Amino acid sequence: MRDLSSTLFAKREGSRDHHVLMTWLILTGVILFGFVVAWELGFIGIIIEADRSRISALIFVIYICFSGHCFWLVLGLSTEWNMLRRGRTMIVENDENLVLSDADEVIVGGAKLPPGVMTDHIRNLIVKAVRHEDPRLDQTLLIQNLAERLRHKQNIGWFASDALIKLGLLGTIIGFILMLGPVATIEEFDVEHLKRALTAMTGGMAVALFTTLTGLIGSTLLKLQYQIIDKATVSLVDEITETTEVHVVSVLERVNAGI
Repeated sequence: MRDLSSTLFAKREGSRDHHVLMTWLILTGVILFGFVVAWELGFIGIIIEADRSRISALIFVIYICFSGHCFWLVLGLSTEWNMLRRGRTMIVENDENLVLSDADEVIVGGAKLPPGVMTDHIRNLIVKAVRHEDPRLDQTLLIQNLAERLRHKQNIGWFASDALIKLGLLGTIIGFILMLGPVATIEEFDVEHLKRALTAMTGGMAVALFTTLTGLIGSTLLKLQYQIIDKATVSLVDEITETTEVHVVSVLERVNAGI
């Protein structure tokens, strides 16, 4: 049975290593390619030049900053996946020899578990099992807390992606104000006055449309990145839950029951 369990876990290891990082890099590469094409065709220059409100430039800056935040989160998740893989292999092979050292380190089969969120979770489970009178060990609250801590780092990113849409809408309002402003200043309906008014109205319309377009594109692309991170976080928590439920909780319950 142990050999079967080890085989099943081993089959998933290779497919998970750096999977999050590779997915994010592929998406980022496609986005960069699209940006370069838009730059070469002059679309980026047209947007920056036509947007007198400079909201489009602000959206670009926010998008770049939070893409960096995504990269930082992706690196952290990739590291956690690697630590999970190493720790899971150790636990599957030595789940009967699971102890907490005096230095508050989780020892499995005489070796220290690699640092990571799974190791922290197992440490909490061992402490709870020692202090818990009931032989049955429920890790639901600990898992929920773990998931909340991991997803808490994404909150600012989701806020930023929504803020990009709102900035685009703000640019739309400013554009309409700029577009309708010249109408109020028309005193004479001759050709020259009308031409100047129409030119100013066209500039205002450009601000409204370009800021809306930039906000929608930026928000969508940023949400795609955070969606990758969120999915990887959920999968990480699922793997930790499965590993600990099968190989840690069951062992601790047997120890508490004196079996």
